[in-house]
Amino acid sequence: MTLTPDLSAVSDAPRKSRKNNPEKTRENILQEAIVEFVQQGLSGARVDAIAERIHTSKRMIYYYFGSKEQLYVEVLEKLYGDIRNTETRMNLTALEPREAIRRLVEFTFDHHDQNVDFVRIVSIENINNAEYVKRSDSIKAMNSNILEGLGATLRRGAEMGLFRQGLDPLDVHLLINSFSFYRVSNRHTFSEIFQIELADEAVKQRHREMICDSVMRYLQV
Repeated sequence: MTLTPDLSAVSDAPRKSRKNNPEKTRENILQEAIVEFVQQGLSGARVDAIAERIHTSKRMIYYYFGSKEQLYVEVLEKLYGDIRNTETRMNLTALEPREAIRRLVEFTFDHHDQNVDFVRIVSIENINNAEYVKRSDSIKAMNSNILEGLGATLRRGAEMGLFRQGLDPLDVHLLINSFSFYRVSNRHTFSEIFQIELADEAVKQRHREMICDSVMRYLQV
Protein backbone atom coordinates (compact mmCIF):
# COMPACT_ATOMS: atom_id res chain seq x y z
CA MET A 1 0.00 0.00 0.00
CA THR A 2 1.36 3.44 -0.98
CA LEU A 3 0.96 6.26 1.51
CA THR A 4 0.41 9.77 0.18
CA PRO A 5 1.98 12.50 2.37
CA ASP A 6 -0.01 15.52 3.48
CA LEU A 7 1.42 17.94 0.92
CA SER A 8 -0.17 21.00 2.48
CA ALA A 9 1.54 20.33 5.78
CA VAL A 10 4.86 19.86 4.03
CA SER A 11 4.61 23.02 1.97
CA ASP A 12 3.46 25.35 4.75
CA ALA A 13 6.39 24.91 7.16
CA PRO A 14 10.14 25.35 6.74
CA ARG A 15 11.26 22.22 4.90
CA LYS A 16 13.76 20.09 6.78
CA SER A 17 14.74 18.08 3.70
CA ARG A 18 16.08 21.14 1.93
CA LYS A 19 18.80 23.53 2.94
CA ASN A 20 16.89 26.05 4.98
CA ASN A 21 18.29 29.53 5.59
CA PRO A 22 15.89 31.31 7.96
CA GLU A 23 17.72 34.64 7.75
CA LYS A 24 17.64 34.58 3.95
CA THR A 25 13.95 33.69 3.99
CA ARG A 26 13.17 36.53 6.39
CA GLU A 27 15.18 38.96 4.27
CA ASN A 28 13.32 37.91 1.11
CA ILE A 29 9.98 38.38 2.83
CA LEU A 30 11.01 41.80 4.15
CA GLN A 31 12.16 42.97 0.72
CA GLU A 32 8.88 42.02 -0.93
CA ALA A 33 6.90 43.41 2.00
CA ILE A 34 8.57 46.80 1.46
CA VAL A 35 7.29 46.81 -2.13
CA GLU A 36 3.76 45.86 -1.05
CA PHE A 37 3.53 48.39 1.79
CA VAL A 38 4.97 51.19 -0.36
CA GLN A 39 2.47 50.50 -3.14
CA GLN A 40 -0.62 49.74 -1.05
CA GLY A 41 -0.06 51.26 2.38
CA LEU A 42 -0.59 49.28 5.56
CA SER A 43 -4.36 48.93 5.25
CA GLY A 44 -4.29 47.94 1.57
CA ALA A 45 -1.30 45.60 1.73
CA ARG A 46 -2.08 41.88 1.39
CA VAL A 47 0.00 39.06 2.82
CA ASP A 48 -1.26 36.96 -0.12
CA ALA A 49 0.43 39.34 -2.56
CA ILE A 50 3.72 39.20 -0.65
CA ALA A 51 3.58 35.40 -0.60
CA GLU A 52 2.92 35.27 -4.35
CA ARG A 53 5.97 37.42 -5.08
CA ILE A 54 8.35 35.03 -3.35
CA HIS A 55 6.47 31.83 -4.24
CA THR A 56 5.71 30.87 -0.67
CA SER A 57 2.61 30.58 1.51
CA LYS A 58 0.88 32.99 3.87
CA ARG A 59 1.52 30.50 6.65
CA MET A 60 5.26 30.75 6.05
CA ILE A 61 5.09 34.54 6.44
CA TYR A 62 3.05 34.22 9.62
CA TYR A 63 5.55 31.61 10.86
CA TYR A 64 8.35 34.19 10.70
CA PHE A 65 6.48 37.40 11.57
CA GLY A 66 3.25 36.48 13.36
CA SER A 67 0.98 39.06 11.71
CA LYS A 68 0.82 41.63 8.93
CA GLU A 69 1.19 44.39 11.52
CA GLN A 70 4.36 42.87 12.98
CA LEU A 71 5.76 42.44 9.47
CA TYR A 72 5.11 46.15 8.89
CA VAL A 73 6.89 47.03 12.15
CA GLU A 74 9.91 45.00 11.06
CA VAL A 75 9.89 46.73 7.67
CA LEU A 76 10.08 50.05 9.51
CA GLU A 77 12.91 48.73 11.67
CA LYS A 78 14.84 47.52 8.63
CA LEU A 79 14.53 50.80 6.72
CA TYR A 80 15.44 52.95 9.72
CA GLY A 81 18.21 50.51 10.56
CA ASP A 82 19.74 50.76 7.09
CA ILE A 83 20.25 54.53 7.34
CA ARG A 84 21.27 54.56 11.00
CA ASN A 85 23.76 51.70 10.63
CA THR A 86 25.44 53.49 7.74
CA GLU A 87 25.58 56.72 9.75
CA THR A 88 27.21 54.83 12.62
CA ARG A 89 29.85 53.33 10.30
CA MET A 90 30.76 56.86 9.18
CA ASN A 91 32.31 57.28 12.66
CA LEU A 92 31.70 61.03 12.80
CA THR A 93 33.50 61.45 16.11
CA ALA A 94 36.79 60.46 14.45
CA LEU A 95 36.54 63.24 11.84
CA GLU A 96 37.28 66.94 12.05
CA PRO A 97 33.92 68.49 13.13
CA ARG A 98 33.23 70.48 9.97
CA GLU A 99 34.12 67.54 7.74
CA ALA A 100 31.95 65.26 9.88
CA ILE A 101 28.88 67.48 9.55
CA ARG A 102 29.34 67.99 5.83
CA ARG A 103 29.68 64.25 5.26
CA LEU A 104 26.55 63.64 7.33
CA VAL A 105 24.55 66.19 5.34
CA GLU A 106 25.75 64.79 2.01
CA PHE A 107 25.00 61.24 3.08
CA THR A 108 21.50 62.13 4.32
CA PHE A 109 20.68 64.00 1.12
CA ASP A 110 21.94 61.13 -1.06
CA HIS A 111 20.25 58.42 1.00
CA HIS A 112 16.83 60.05 0.78
CA ASP A 113 17.27 60.73 -2.93
CA GLN A 114 18.29 57.14 -3.66
CA ASN A 115 15.85 55.40 -1.28
CA VAL A 116 12.40 56.58 -2.22
CA ASP A 117 10.84 53.57 -0.48
CA PHE A 118 12.18 54.82 2.86
CA VAL A 119 10.57 58.22 2.32
CA ARG A 120 7.26 56.66 1.30
CA ILE A 121 7.13 54.27 4.24
CA VAL A 122 7.87 57.10 6.68
CA SER A 123 5.11 59.15 5.03
CA ILE A 124 2.70 56.23 5.43
CA GLU A 125 3.65 55.86 9.09
CA ASN A 126 2.97 59.54 9.66
CA ILE A 127 -0.54 58.99 8.27
CA ASN A 128 -0.80 56.24 10.91
CA ASN A 129 0.24 58.80 13.57
CA ALA A 130 3.42 56.79 14.29
CA GLU A 131 1.29 54.04 15.83
CA TYR A 132 3.70 51.31 14.77
CA VAL A 133 6.90 53.22 15.49
CA LYS A 134 5.60 53.38 19.07
CA ARG A 135 5.71 49.59 19.17
CA SER A 136 9.42 49.44 18.32
CA ASP A 137 12.03 49.99 21.01
CA SER A 138 14.82 49.43 18.49
CA ILE A 139 13.80 52.38 16.29
CA LYS A 140 13.90 54.71 19.28
CA ALA A 141 17.25 53.28 20.41
CA MET A 142 18.99 53.55 17.03
CA ASN A 143 17.82 57.13 16.54
CA SER A 144 18.93 58.03 20.06
CA ASN A 145 22.40 56.67 19.28
CA ILE A 146 22.83 58.82 16.18
CA LEU A 147 21.80 61.92 18.13
CA GLU A 148 24.46 61.15 20.72
CA GLY A 149 27.14 61.00 18.03
CA LEU A 150 25.91 64.21 16.42
CA GLY A 151 25.80 65.94 19.80
CA ALA A 152 29.38 64.91 20.56
CA THR A 153 30.52 66.30 17.20
CA LEU A 154 28.73 69.61 17.78
CA ARG A 155 30.25 69.97 21.26
CA ARG A 156 33.70 69.18 19.93
CA GLY A 157 33.28 71.79 17.22
CA ALA A 158 32.15 74.36 19.79
CA GLU A 159 35.14 73.62 22.02
CA MET A 160 37.43 74.20 19.03
CA GLY A 161 35.76 77.53 18.27
CA LEU A 162 34.30 76.25 15.00
CA PHE A 163 30.61 76.05 15.98
CA ARG A 164 28.29 78.09 18.17
CA GLN A 165 27.82 77.02 21.77
CA GLY A 166 24.59 75.36 22.88
CA LEU A 167 23.56 73.77 19.60
CA ASP A 168 20.81 71.17 20.02
CA PRO A 169 21.61 68.01 18.01
CA LEU A 170 17.89 67.35 17.51
CA ASP A 171 17.46 70.77 15.88
CA VAL A 172 20.40 70.11 13.57
CA HIS A 173 19.07 66.64 12.75
CA LEU A 174 15.69 68.18 11.88
CA LEU A 175 17.29 70.83 9.69
CA ILE A 176 19.26 68.26 7.70
CA ASN A 177 16.46 65.74 7.32
CA SER A 178 13.57 68.10 6.63
CA PHE A 179 15.07 69.45 3.41
CA SER A 180 16.33 66.05 2.26
CA PHE A 181 12.98 64.41 2.97
CA TYR A 182 10.74 67.12 1.53
CA ARG A 183 12.35 67.24 -1.90
CA VAL A 184 11.66 63.50 -2.29
CA SER A 185 8.26 63.22 -0.59
CA ASN A 186 6.89 66.23 -2.51
CA ARG A 187 8.89 65.71 -5.69
CA HIS A 188 5.96 65.23 -8.05
CA THR A 189 3.67 68.01 -6.80
CA PHE A 190 6.54 70.48 -6.37
CA SER A 191 7.90 69.70 -9.84
CA GLU A 192 4.49 70.11 -11.48
CA ILE A 193 3.47 73.29 -9.66
CA PHE A 194 6.77 75.09 -10.16
CA GLN A 195 7.75 73.41 -13.44
CA ILE A 196 11.11 72.21 -12.20
CA GLU A 197 12.52 68.70 -12.48
CA LEU A 198 13.89 67.83 -9.04
CA ALA A 199 15.36 64.60 -10.40
CA ASP A 200 17.55 66.53 -12.84
CA GLU A 201 21.20 65.95 -11.94
CA ALA A 202 22.19 69.63 -12.09
CA VAL A 203 19.24 70.63 -9.88
CA LYS A 204 20.05 67.81 -7.49
CA GLN A 205 23.69 68.86 -7.11
CA ARG A 206 22.68 72.48 -6.59
CA HIS A 207 20.29 71.49 -3.82
CA ARG A 208 22.88 69.17 -2.26
CA GLU A 209 25.36 72.03 -2.02
CA MET A 210 22.63 74.38 -0.81
CA ILE A 211 21.67 72.23 2.20
CA CYS A 212 25.36 71.69 3.06
CA ASP A 213 26.01 75.44 3.03
CA SER A 214 22.81 76.17 4.97
CA VAL A 215 23.70 73.76 7.76
CA MET A 216 27.31 74.92 7.99
CA ARG A 217 26.24 78.57 8.19
CA TYR A 218 23.73 77.72 10.91
CA LEU A 219 26.46 76.06 12.96
CA GLN A 220 29.24 78.59 12.54
CA VAL A 221 30.21 81.08 15.22
